[in-house]
Amino acid sequence: MKIIVSGGGTGGHIYPALTIADTIKKLYPEAEIRFVGTTHGLEKDLVPRAGYPIDFIDVQGFRRSLGVDTFRSVYKLFIGLGDAKKLLAVHKPDLVIGTGGYVCGPVVFLAAMQGIPSCVQEQNALPGVTNKILSHFVKKIFLGYKEADKYFKGKAQKVFTGNPIREEILSHTRWEALKFFQLDMNKKTILIAGGSLGAASINKAAFQLEKDLSGRDDVQILHATGKNNYEAYMKQVEEAGGFKPNIHVSPYLYDMPMALAAADLAVFRAGAIGLAELTAKGIPSILIPFPYATGNHQEFNARALESAGAAQVILDRELTGEALHEKVERLLLHDKELRQMQQAAAKAGRPEAAMEIAKQATALINTRES
Repeated sequence: MKIIVSGGGTGGHIYPALTIADTIKKLYPEAEIRFVGTTHGLEKDLVPRAGYPIDFIDVQGFRRSLGVDTFRSVYKLFIGLGDAKKLLAVHKPDLVIGTGGYVCGPVVFLAAMQGIPSCVQEQNALPGVTNKILSHFVKKIFLGYKEADKYFKGKAQKVFTGNPIREEILSHTRWEALKFFQLDMNKKTILIAGGSLGAASINKAAFQLEKDLSGRDDVQILHATGKNNYEAYMKQVEEAGGFKPNIHVSPYLYDMPMALAAADLAVFRAGAIGLAELTAKGIPSILIPFPYATGNHQEFNARALESAGAAQVILDRELTGEALHEKVERLLLHDKELRQMQQAAAKAGRPEAAMEIAKQATALINTRES
């Protein structure tokens, strides 16, 4: 069984691709899986580190406004199609899987045109342009959100699976996690993170929240500021006289599965995979969508969870320490509301998404017309 997986540019496309690949390998250890990406995307480093071979094609995305870059993108598209054609001829895959990002366009499109079973996985409630185009050619689309269904007008069968998450996300207990971080078993734990680089707006609001909650005996905070923001943040804390021991600040959480296991409430951005991990663990959240995400897709993701009763949303432009504190305080004081959000989050979670996608995708191999 030979499989090509393509998706890249950002971690939001690469991590689902790697999770799907790992799950297929668990089902079919003999499967030969290789990736296709670009040399300027994160896949260049992440895929080899995960142990998979990767081939590169020369392609770039289209800007939303016409300009010189548009002509360069058209030129690169033809180059990318040529590269993809060669790769398909050399590797002769039985299946091609795309997880979004412009890099997967040429290889998935050509595979479909050649009759090679192909499918795509869409992470967001508002789909990306590449996957919307590919929906006219592939056999199946695996949806991370039901809300994405209406945007796909192509012939592909649409299947709601949820988003694939890493197996280790589900591998820790709350007791184990609290012990790992040396947290108090009798306090509610709030997890605050704005991504690996951090988010200035979230850190600013979190500082006020942590100042207000410092020394409280009913709550503790685990906050990752992001590596670029940590020194400035801690200087601010020092100038404010420091925080009590119930506030734990670090530049980065290297063991996010453990951090999630400790959390009773999360303050997060609204990236699709992060939200899939939260709901798989049944963690209610206060979401601050990244305002500059393509097509504002993070707000669509956040609103989907809000509609399900699993999250509350504060737009970045409306985020203040007071606004965040108000929502956190209400949930701390109204335990019933927090439990209802936990139940809604667990109901929205799809921890088996990766296995479902792996099984349905590999089943497409048997549909190939000889």
